[in-house]
Amino acid sequence: MTNRVAEAPADPQPKAEARGGESRREALLDAAAAMFAAKGYDGTSIRDIAGAVGMLPGSLYYHFKSKEDMLIAVYRKGVARFEAAIDEALGKTGVKTVSEPWQAIEAACAAHLSILLDGGDYARIVNPEFVRSFPPAMLPTLNAERDRYERHFEKLIAALPLAPETDRWLFKVALFGSLNWSQTWYRKGRYTPGDIAAAFIGMLRQKGA
Repeated sequence: MTNRVAEAPADPQPKAEARGGESRREALLDAAAAMFAAKGYDGTSIRDIAGAVGMLPGSLYYHFKSKEDMLIAVYRKGVARFEAAIDEALGKTGVKTVSEPWQAIEAACAAHLSILLDGGDYARIVNPEFVRSFPPAMLPTLNAERDRYERHFEKLIAALPLAPETDRWLFKVALFGSLNWSQTWYRKGRYTPGDIAAAFIGMLRQKGA
């Protein structure tokens, strides 16, 4: 990886232009997400990402210290999209986690699927199967982001009136396995994210209630 200090002097752009503000940072993240999703982490270079937004490579280092730093930022933005969808879904439906726990988790699952199945670059990068292709040294940081997101579901699962012998951790694993696997078979038209969420929760409710 090229050192930031070594490349920065070669960039003739004025410092203010190099910064580009928050909009330039977001454009870099979108370009990085698209390239990581299409070419993989190893197949994408800093020069590729910078070129996609009309920036010289040295200027990119104002926003991100390294390609690894960019990947973490892309992953975090992807996770944030899932979190925002869940917050919006629970807010719109008005369901209460305590009094309507099954409706709450179904709404959260539908929101998760609405992002997962939209075919976007960020959703693909957050997918556990795709994450395994990233450098092993980065996995603890990325897994910490994943764990933080899953805690939203752990709270919802904790509120479910499950049979006493139900292992709630395995319940979560089964739920996420079902949700995330849908990315491999889903085709628009036959089912909506809401249909799939209702079916999965219905089956788990029968087994766990």
